[in-house]
Amino acid sequence: MRKLVIGLALILSGFITQAQEAWSLSKCIEHAIGNNIQVKQNMLSAELAKANYDQSVADMIPSLNAGASHGYNWGQRIDPFTNQFATNRVRSNNFGLSSSVTLFNGMQKQNTLKKNDLDLTASRYDVETMQNDIALNVATAYLQVLFSEELLLVAQNQLLITDNQLDRTSKLVDAGVLPEGNLFDIQAQLASDELQVSNAENQRDLAYLSLRQLMNLNSNATLTIEKPQIEIPADALSKLNPKQIYQTALGNQPQIKSAETTVLSADKSVAIAKGTASPSVTITGSVGTGYSGLSKEVTGYTITTPPPSGYTASGDTVFSLSDGIIPTLETKSFSDQLEQNLNENLTFNLNIPIFNGWQSRTAIARAKINQQNAQLALEASKLQLEQTIQQAHADAKASLKQYFASIKALEALETSFEYAQKRFEVGLLNPTDFNETKTRLTNAESEAVRAKYDYVFKLKVLDFYQGKPLTLK
Repeated sequence: MRKLVIGLALILSGFITQAQEAWSLSKCIEHAIGNNIQVKQNMLSAELAKANYDQSVADMIPSLNAGASHGYNWGQRIDPFTNQFATNRVRSNNFGLSSSVTLFNGMQKQNTLKKNDLDLTASRYDVETMQNDIALNVATAYLQVLFSEELLLVAQNQLLITDNQLDRTSKLVDAGVLPEGNLFDIQAQLASDELQVSNAENQRDLAYLSLRQLMNLNSNATLTIEKPQIEIPADALSKLNPKQIYQTALGNQPQIKSAETTVLSADKSVAIAKGTASPSVTITGSVGTGYSGLSKEVTGYTITTPPPSGYTASGDTVFSLSDGIIPTLETKSFSDQLEQNLNENLTFNLNIPIFNGWQSRTAIARAKINQQNAQLALEASKLQLEQTIQQAHADAKASLKQYFASIKALEALETSFEYAQKRFEVGLLNPTDFNETKTRLTNAESEAVRAKYDYVFKLKVLDFYQGKPLTLK
């Protein structure tokens, strides 16, 4: 009955795996990249860099501003449009357009534009670097799931073997062929195998949990991965040269491109800092007009009899004609004042920095230090990349050797186990020696599986640095 339950469990497990939608490695990577918070943050940083670049482009264009005002004044003041004293309430309006453009400032704006363009490029490379890191982490977790699945299968197969031996031993003990102590030993081994199966299931569940967390997958969503047939290309490693892989990686790895772009950006920062010590030339222009309630115009005259202004020697009265003519004044119209009060201005400004508290000198020194740091960061990135490739190649060689050795040991132990199983079934081998042989076989199977996946992962890492996509097919 126990054997039937175990067999049904294995069949049901395979059926569920086929019924559920299986996730390929590429699909897992795509989902992880699309839902990773750090990737989204890096993408936002790239958008900020794009905004900075757009602003630096706009800074090259002359500025243009318009203004208007509407107000009232009480009390004595000089009206700006009539140059007359006003003591009563006066309404005024002002309208203007102004523009300014920098003709030269030590190439600061041009260098800022180039620097922001480089920063935008570097930020995009940073996004790719983050995506590559996630892809490698997902690939590692994916292979760990496959590895744990195979270890579980090994444990379940060993449990089936022990269960079969328990049936046979029980019959032999009932027939009086074997002592009852043999049955106790097999039962103890069965309990140990059940524990191994439970441990393997826990390891598989933890591997799936790790993969789910990397993918940021909803806890309610099911996750069943594809189980492709993984072949071991024994001759693939012999065709790979670490130096050639490194040279290829220098041209396709975004972290190197980002570091190189950061060095170029630091060069522009030095140029910008030097520009602060250069004279600057700007040109400004403005057009303005306005309205004043104090501005009057003559619209007519009233003629009256003028009062006497004096007398002649003979006694005749003298009149002043101008005193009898009284002009009629009205406020000038809004449109007329806007036209008459129009004024234009054009100014060239020269600024020569002489002493500004060593600010330019300090800015240049800081920029040069950042430039050196950027260069060191580039060298460190290249060195780390080279070491990673060399280590992956060395690990792949060691894993391949270990895999071949484990396969050789496994084949020998399989033959030994078949012989021991036959001897045990006829009572020529005690349970202790039989269990010891089976344990060695289980360890050999586990070691072969471990070496296989370790080699496959290291090989995929080398393929990745050559610009090949991460896939198990």
